[in-house]
Amino acid sequence: MPRAAKKPRWKCQAALEQELRARGYRFIAGADEVGRGSLFGAVVAGAVILSPDIPIRGLNDSKQIEPERREVLAERIRERAVAWAVAAVDAATIDRINIYEASRLAMKTAVAQLRPAPDFLLVDAVPLDIALPQQPLVQGDERCHAIAAASIVAKVYRDQMMREWDRFYPEYGLASHKGYQTPEHMEAIRKHGPTPLHRLSFEPVRRHALFSPRFEDRQMEMFAAV
Repeated sequence: MPRAAKKPRWKCQAALEQELRARGYRFIAGADEVGRGSLFGAVVAGAVILSPDIPIRGLNDSKQIEPERREVLAERIRERAVAWAVAAVDAATIDRINIYEASRLAMKTAVAQLRPAPDFLLVDAVPLDIALPQQPLVQGDERCHAIAAASIVAKVYRDQMMREWDRFYPEYGLASHKGYQTPEHMEAIRKHGPTPLHRLSFEPVRRHALFSPRFEDRQMEMFAAV
């Protein structure tokens, strides 16, 4: 299920980016993923290099922002950022390599698409195996403007994906719950069975599938403590 809104432990700001620029870095990217705990569809990552000359007010963890405000901020980020990119890893790949690795793959792919290429990376919690100086930050989307911006563009992109898929699978209510484990969603899975885009390696989906491969890893535990 989506993580419940909570009071941030930190004030989201650009202090770390300013410090890195003072050390000589020019293109500081933030990266984050969304949809890690969803039962349906892709995990999506965003990567953003913000401009120090065109600030964007109100950046914060995408989960802390109302949907309408997220849309406005995403548009401003796309207009004002030095560079931005979004990448998705589909459900079949999630089932094959596990959600943790799929989340990292999505973030690495998004970062690789940035032009100009970043010279430093700020990433939410999870280090990435790429040849780039980086700093993972716990709850980075609540602390750092660049990571928050990446979270926002990824969240808006994935929400739009869910609205599109809702047209193909209207009985599942994807437009409202975005594929997370809500009572409405679980009832639809029980009634209709999983779609080809559900994550069969996630136990709440697998238990209702007529047939699925055996998955040894325990996917739901990978984000339960996040």
